[in-house]
Amino acid sequence: MSFTDRLVLWLHIGFAIFTIGPVALAISSTPRYIRLRDVAVLRYLSRITVIFTLGSLLVLIVGLVLAEQKHDFSRPWLTVAMTLFVVAIVLLALVIRDQRRAIKAISPAGVPAQGSADDSGVPPGAAPAVSETTDAATTGPEPAGASQPAGEAVLAAHVASVERGRIAAMGGVVNLIWLVILVLMVWQP
Repeated sequence: MSFTDRLVLWLHIGFAIFTIGPVALAISSTPRYIRLRDVAVLRYLSRITVIFTLGSLLVLIVGLVLAEQKHDFSRPWLTVAMTLFVVAIVLLALVIRDQRRAIKAISPAGVPAQGSADDSGVPPGAAPAVSETTDAATTGPEPAGASQPAGEAVLAAHVASVERGRIAAMGGVVNLIWLVILVLMVWQP
């Protein structure tokens, strides 16, 4: 094996370790933070998922270069591994979509996306929300989740719960696909 072949192999392994590991961790952690309704962490996990999903495409690209150098494209295990990789990327795109839906469902109305609200949950420069059912003597800011009507809050909780289940299921399938690809790469039938 030449120096170039070894270099490409090490790049392939390095990209696999440093991109697939973090994306697997992010999608596995997402359902927990949906249940906890922690929007800030969910935005962070969504951003990690997007970045490392795009980065994991380097694993495929460098793998294609390696297969071309070794003239391995006729091997069935390589075709299966590449097909599974593409399926995993498609599932990750669906996970990213579901993460964004869950964030939208559990985000309190009126709070900016980047968290520029102060500790009270009210955006800077905005007047505190006033409940229509209170009298003038008890007027004050509402709790963070109270800005949505009860029906919308229940619907948002249901949407977040559905997305949590979908992310958990697809994340498990994606992680299983990564494991199958790993076995194919090591075993090479």
